[in-house]
Amino acid sequence: MTFSSLIFLFFFLPVFLLVYHKVSGIRRKNLVLLAASLIFYCWGGVRYLLLLAAMTAVGWMGALQIEKYRPEDRRRKRWMIASVAVFLAVLGIFKYTGFFLGTFGAIFRLPSQAENIALPLGISFYTFKLISYVVDVYWMKTEAQKNYWMVLLYTSIFHQSLQGPIVRYTEMEEELTERRAGRSQFMEGMIRFSVGLGKKTILADHCGVLAESFLPLGSVASVPVSGVWLGSLCYMLQIYLDFSAYSDMALGLGRMIGFHYPENFNYPYLAVSVRDFWKRWHISLSSFFRDYVYIPLGGSRCSVRRLHINLLAVWALTGLWHGASWNYVLWGIYYFAFLVLENYWKRKGIQLPPALARVYTLAVVFFGWIFFRFEDFGAMGRAFLGLFGLNGNGIGSAVVSLTFRNNVFFLILAVLAVTPVWKFAFQYVVSYLRSRRINSGVLQGAAIAGAAALLVISTMMMAGSSYTPFLYNQF
Repeated sequence: MTFSSLIFLFFFLPVFLLVYHKVSGIRRKNLVLLAASLIFYCWGGVRYLLLLAAMTAVGWMGALQIEKYRPEDRRRKRWMIASVAVFLAVLGIFKYTGFFLGTFGAIFRLPSQAENIALPLGISFYTFKLISYVVDVYWMKTEAQKNYWMVLLYTSIFHQSLQGPIVRYTEMEEELTERRAGRSQFMEGMIRFSVGLGKKTILADHCGVLAESFLPLGSVASVPVSGVWLGSLCYMLQIYLDFSAYSDMALGLGRMIGFHYPENFNYPYLAVSVRDFWKRWHISLSSFFRDYVYIPLGGSRCSVRRLHINLLAVWALTGLWHGASWNYVLWGIYYFAFLVLENYWKRKGIQLPPALARVYTLAVVFFGWIFFRFEDFGAMGRAFLGLFGLNGNGIGSAVVSLTFRNNVFFLILAVLAVTPVWKFAFQYVVSYLRSRRINSGVLQGAAIAGAAALLVISTMMMAGSSYTPFLYNQF
């Protein structure tokens, strides 16, 4: 079950909201939320739920043990290290066993007998949530939660369980025990959810279809130059629209019941540097690696050589977190190289003009998504050659030209959707109508009508096409 499925939209979510708002008291509401979250997660398999419950138990007990000892007691640190080691070991077994065995076999030319283990749903996301919880208790940023089921609620809450954002316990702690969701907050959440659903079903899914149409993963060698550029552009649009749509829906679901999750995207394609891009893209993951890896390693308060080692560690891990394949590691190292370059520019006082800085950043990100998309290095190489006309397939073809002409207005809409144009337009209209003394209830009604229209269109898209999973489900 995913947020963009008919069963979630017309059965699971309405039933949950009805029961949740019917019961009184935060304890009962939390029990309803926990039950709904476990049912939601169980949809992917009961055995995965058992693993999630066991991992949560390790985090719960580890945090309680850490809190038992004084800050100077070494046993406190040992419990923290042991808990994190268990989390990383489990993640490594499920996500990277086949990768490392396959790499080992390739190096020593051994017959490959490694089979990929089925990846439990959301394991990369809830593992990092549990790591942040245990480490924050160790750093005394929060107190250990005494009730196991409350930690389980934090870990499994269905808003975040499959694709994040990686919300820390400290960011949810207060609202886990005291929150309110009035009518205005509920409507804000519903509108945000509807926008995310529309972004996914109307824009992201069709961008994915176009990406595969222009630049098929299985036949890169025969694609002309225009097809490679258009396919890469569509993938660039798809991955942002798809993942930010999930985050919009998660934040909207939280708002409906009184949670205020931090934003996970801030128009990353408007960034003026690679560093700025990563402050805007998947913010919860970037901040996790900053706070729990980069800063503990020494951050930037060290020699230039040590700084580069710290950055390399962070970006190799960032790449590997995204998938058990060398192309993701290469993708992480690719960004590491540009961050080193930008650090050099900073030391030398070099600053690009704003327009050139945006073009440079977009170019870096555009080429980076090619590393990300192709796990097969042969296909990746042919895609890069194709960008510069070195694959011998010419500039264009009748198929590429026809597909582009049929979708040119859609592509313009998709490009505008990755900018704040629609947000500014909405704010302008609201400001204008208020200046004309239009009743606020009318404005809210118009917003609700717009959200309802998006839900209707999204439903039609879901009913009329095959199921398209969220891209980040695989991570």
